[in-house]
Amino acid sequence: MKVSSSNYGLLMILLLVCGAAQIYAEYRTCLTGPCARLKLACPSECPKSNPTNPKAKKACHLNCKSPTCKTECKNRKPNCNAPGAACLDPRFIGADGIVFYFHGKRNEHFSLVSDLNLQINARFIGLRPAGRTRDYTWIQALGILFDSHSFSLEATEASTWNGEVDHLRLSHNGKELIVPEGQLSAWQSPDNDIIVQRTSSKNSVLVTLPEVAEISVNVVPVTKEDDRIHNYQIPSDDCFAHLEVQFQFFGLSSKVEGVIGRTYQPDFKNPAKPGVEMPVVGGEEMFRTTSLLSADCGACVFSPAGVLDQKDTLLMDFGKLDCTGGSSSGHGIVCRK
Repeated sequence: MKVSSSNYGLLMILLLVCGAAQIYAEYRTCLTGPCARLKLACPSECPKSNPTNPKAKKACHLNCKSPTCKTECKNRKPNCNAPGAACLDPRFIGADGIVFYFHGKRNEHFSLVSDLNLQINARFIGLRPAGRTRDYTWIQALGILFDSHSFSLEATEASTWNGEVDHLRLSHNGKELIVPEGQLSAWQSPDNDIIVQRTSSKNSVLVTLPEVAEISVNVVPVTKEDDRIHNYQIPSDDCFAHLEVQFQFFGLSSKVEGVIGRTYQPDFKNPAKPGVEMPVVGGEEMFRTTSLLSADCGACVFSPAGVLDQKDTLLMDFGKLDCTGGSSSGHGIVCRK
């Protein structure tokens, strides 16, 4: 086939662009498991695991649990409409894709996940306007226990919201942790068992416990529009800064408990009533803990010396299924609202 000079020039430009994209795409390698030592290129749609473009919504993620061992694009911030999400007041989406609300009580702590080697608690903040029978609540902080270590992450109080101010406070083993502001800023523990990466210059991080969990977190206020729609009656001196969260787990045991953790049990039947606009699920007494970093709830199973039995794990990873289209991505799970 004869190629004209103009078409030839265009063809060369395309080849150069494609070559450049291939050169600058990252390669990722799994360290353990069936995918170990495979060198995998990031997709062209998200060529970097830590993109420098602040407007980039997705980043390259290495899925070492996939049967095909692949890299894929994932949201850099919590997807509040996908399994593993805990957003709003608080609105949860379990591993089964079912939406439910767990209100708890303000200024108290509840276990979101309790497994043999992992405990994740939440501190709720809120208010109860005159005439209401229950509190409006939001997740203000997360407390994580793993092995003999602890980690906490909280949204600091603010009278008015300023997106140019960082509203995150972090601590590791009881000591305040400073992760410099900046999109590519990161911190890793001395034992390499927890990594904190900023996914934007302020107010957004990804917390990784290698081969255990990834927790995507974003700090947001209660907006004036939400206040108007729901009649929260937010006071003028507190914007109720809180967390949007999405969890991804890499093999929980069948004994896993917690507000959202129990939805990962293989035989779990969600008590949320289908067809109800806001299905509320109880369990305050069963999941209440005495502090942000304790595992003393009635249903808690975490043990600091607990060792996860590899024969008792859920190898399917439901944490990043996208239910926005109304179906799952091939795991035999049907997403329901």
